[in-house]
Amino acid sequence: MTGVNTETLTDAWRRLLADPHKSWVLFEHGTCVVLAAPEGALAEQATDLLSTFGPAHAGSSAGDFGVIDLEDVEGWVVTGHHDDVLTYVGPDEPQDHSHFTVGLFGRSKRHRDGTELHVVHVEDARGSADPA
Repeated sequence: MTGVNTETLTDAWRRLLADPHKSWVLFEHGTCVVLAAPEGALAEQATDLLSTFGPAHAGSSAGDFGVIDLEDVEGWVVTGHHDDVLTYVGPDEPQDHSHFTVGLFGRSKRHRDGTELHVVHVEDARGSADPA
């Protein structure tokens, strides 16, 4: 399985999550956990969430996925059974660009991230509130 480098992934997620008030954590294989209620150590909070909602189990909701075609970034976002767990799939990763293949590829990346749990970037926006 080919990969996308951390800098490219971080840049892609910054463009995809354009809200500067969103905190998020990026994992090694492209899975991003958006933290709706960030608190404490963000990497730990995201790791706990991903360890529960990252691993794929065929035949259950943990195996479900959806594919989002992107407009401002090349590639796709693959969704799963938790709204805040998203996986980026680059245009050069799967050879077949059908939604089914992209979805399976993204699900396998999410599964790897959900079992390996290797954080590569934390975007902490808790202190970015605009002054009144």
